[in-house]
Amino acid sequence: MHLNPYGEYAVLLAASLADDFPVDRAGIEERTLEMGMTMTFPPAADDHERVREVVDDWLRIVDAADPDSRAEILNAQMAEAAAYPRLTNHDGEGWHLHYRDDVRSLPYVLRAVFAVGTSLHLVTRGMDRLGRCEASPCTNVVVDVTRNGRQRFCSVRCANRAAVRRHRARAGA
Repeated sequence: MHLNPYGEYAVLLAASLADDFPVDRAGIEERTLEMGMTMTFPPAADDHERVREVVDDWLRIVDAADPDSRAEILNAQMAEAAAYPRLTNHDGEGWHLHYRDDVRSLPYVLRAVFAVGTSLHLVTRGMDRLGRCEASPCTNVVVDVTRNGRQRFCSVRCANRAAVRRHRARAGA
């Protein structure tokens, strides 16, 4: 799998799993393949539960109160799963970097991919480019990949809903 310059695919995959967690391991693997990973991993009986834990741990980064807290959580997660960068060539992807040991475990790999990808995204885009949708009651994750860095909603639907609420509030005032 490739970590693009901004780590976006990894962060978008983590957000996708957080917002709509699959009901089984097959659904998790299908989502990872849909979103750009090419590797598959031998199944383990506790993969579904352990990936849920990885996603929940990643949500601590999303919900961190400030950049320093976010960095502290990310550093701890990278220390747990990331390793020195190494060149690899597998699954027809061509040469690319892995930032993890060669452990063939879906939860382990996702933890490393999410931590390193999120770190790359935040240090290149900005430490505030990750959060929750501002359209109450939605709690979906917002990965801000916009050019201007002002994405506040998870979808056009939520942005429109918030605009209607603002309009109605002004009209009623």
